[in-house]
Amino acid sequence: MKKRIAVLGASGSIGKSSLDVIARGKEDFEVVLLSAHRDAAGLEKLGAAFPGAALVLSGEKGGREKLLAAIDDARPDITINGIAGAAGLEPSMAAIEAGSDLALANKETIVMAGPLVFQQAVEKNVNILTVDSEHSAIFHLITAHGENSLEEILLTASGGPFRKRSLTEMERVTPEEALAHPTWNMGPKITIDSASMANKGLEVIEAAGLFNMPPEKIEVVIHPQSIVHSMVRLRDGAVYAQLSKPDMRHPIHAALYWPEVKPAGLAPLEFDSLTLEFEKPDPQRFPMLDLAYLAARQGGLYPCAYNAANEAAVDAFLKRRIGFLDIPRITGYVLERDWAGKCTCINAVLEADKNARSIACSFVEKISRSAGA
Repeated sequence: MKKRIAVLGASGSIGKSSLDVIARGKEDFEVVLLSAHRDAAGLEKLGAAFPGAALVLSGEKGGREKLLAAIDDARPDITINGIAGAAGLEPSMAAIEAGSDLALANKETIVMAGPLVFQQAVEKNVNILTVDSEHSAIFHLITAHGENSLEEILLTASGGPFRKRSLTEMERVTPEEALAHPTWNMGPKITIDSASMANKGLEVIEAAGLFNMPPEKIEVVIHPQSIVHSMVRLRDGAVYAQLSKPDMRHPIHAALYWPEVKPAGLAPLEFDSLTLEFEKPDPQRFPMLDLAYLAARQGGLYPCAYNAANEAAVDAFLKRRIGFLDIPRITGYVLERDWAGKCTCINAVLEADKNARSIACSFVEKISRSAGA
């Protein structure tokens, strides 16, 4: 029997990669729902390629409610959540509520509301499947070696386009430069996050939740080739890594077929001219990483506030209202507030998200006025 698949954020990079994997395995999958934010033309084109799927534009008036209702109506076996940012949280919760396994590329779901998500997944007896290449690698490495053997997670990061830039140079970075990622083709928000290493910070918080690991047991390693997607260190000191070409179709394929392992039909990794480099991240140039560790250690609603502040700051940077190095400045400012409240319900999470954005936006205004003075 074919697995019924919903693809949220279908016209984005994750969505397109997902639909390519699904098309390659058309005998195994049936697409029942496709969503996009505002790309009506792109969604219509995808609908023609998958004529049995319901189509939803979540960015139009009433679109959020339509999407949540469509997830419930479609009753997918697996929902791929490729929506960017905090907007992906409620669709993730709706998918779990509908009894669907969740193939998660939207890391904000776990960052903002991990305890609620895991609790609901247990109650509904559904699986959280990791689609980020790093977390997919960690999941399969832990599955292979056993969680009781795990000593440490080594989370790899490309380092983004500013790996070799000085702080002085980074002060003058433009949005165009920050959007020029050397390895991955991603949406604008996640590309800026990669440049600031906020994306890796979010992944640290996500890994702590997904794999029940304290933040101090998660180490970030810069690996510019993006061939090693992450590693684990076992209690005996041995390190095991997962390697493949930097292609999101690999972890998507693994999630859709899990727990089976089937041929993906993708180009294999060749070793005849392969060079792998590793280095430590510089906390002076990439303070978003230390701020993420701080949020992870504090717990409560601090991770939610970290994400909200960063999203507000990235939006302001893309609109040229602040500088690149103002992103960690704004995020740190927001985290100085008290976010110790518990993640008890979705409304508490959404309220914290709203409040953190408000504080961040007020600071953006202050910075913007100061720059224009």
